[in-house]
Amino acid sequence: MFVTAVIAGALNSLAGGGTLITFPTLIWLGVPSVAANATNTVAIWPGTLASAWAFRRELRRVDSRVYALVIPSVAGSAAGAILLYRTPGDLFDRLVPALIAFATCLFMAQEPIQRRFNLVAAHEARSHWLSWTMFYQLLVGIYGGYFGAGMGIMMLAALSLMGHTDILEMSGVKNMLATCINAVATVIFIFSELVVWREATIMMAGAILGGVAGAMYARRIGPKAVRRIVIAIGFGMAVSLIRF
Repeated sequence: MFVTAVIAGALNSLAGGGTLITFPTLIWLGVPSVAANATNTVAIWPGTLASAWAFRRELRRVDSRVYALVIPSVAGSAAGAILLYRTPGDLFDRLVPALIAFATCLFMAQEPIQRRFNLVAAHEARSHWLSWTMFYQLLVGIYGGYFGAGMGIMMLAALSLMGHTDILEMSGVKNMLATCINAVATVIFIFSELVVWREATIMMAGAILGGVAGAMYARRIGPKAVRRIVIAIGFGMAVSLIRF
């Protein structure tokens, strides 16, 4: 559990996808699926917070207007966590690979799309883009509260279409928003008494270590390498979630 949490924390600091490692591990250990989902969310939240702290230098450089995305993140997460217990997940599970693949394609095509529509210039006065991104982030928040695997890819795609180009700054914002989403879901899951605390505590320690190490590694290998890793993780997650 500790080792998988370290790997998951590192993945989440870059692009997301750690849930695809930790959630199956909990299932394999015999934790019921709903409890495993809740335990996983609680366990990875400290790691996401640690990643946001590790990217604090990059967060100081971003436009303060991106912090408005916290509002739809919190609202969406609360709705998603409640929705988890009120609707069947089979249909949603089948949509997840397509959603992640689409977001990864958007992220991969960031530079040509920005050149075509001059999004970098729009970044200076992007009230239009911010409003659409806030709606998109509400949907991401709902998904994050419901399950969350791949929501990092979705947020990176949205930030790229807002005109952001620095992958490290985008990772910092993504981790900050993911922290908000997971925090709300964590509170709901704890009060619902679904968390298996022994497993959660062990994985918390690993997620924190992995989250900080992942941010440090991202700075070392540079933006281009991080971008390639993000794309690889995105398509890997989409393929792994396809249900036949």
